[in-house]
Amino acid sequence: QVQLVESGGGLVQAGDSLRLSCAASGRALSSYIMAWFRQAPGMEREFVAAISWSGGYTYATDSVEGRFTISRDNAKNTVYLQMNSLKPEDTAVYYCAADRSVRFGRKSSEYDYWGQGTQVTVSS
Repeated sequence: QVQLVESGGGLVQAGDSLRLSCAASGRALSSYIMAWFRQAPGMEREFVAAISWSGGYTYATDSVEGRFTISRDNAKNTVYLQMNSLKPEDTAVYYCAADRSVRFGRKSSEYDYWGQGTQVTVSS
């Protein structure tokens, strides 16, 4: 079983950038497909981006395409989400998640392990 801890959230202004990190322990991160999700107050948890085991394949939801980049460093057991050109509608708690199978999906039910989340707030 893997444990995930997110960091890097904060309060920024529209147009700023942030980089979120998700550090894994307990098992090698290379065993998992990884993803970022987010949840705004009163909203369902939403898929943001996913990355394959080696990092060779990534995809993201349309609303962040071209602004957010998911990456991973398996040697450091860490996954990242680089967020540029942030907008107020990006405000949410951001979660990283690990998929121990080969689903590589965008549904939260397809991911087996979750971090506790990190708050990102973008002011206008």
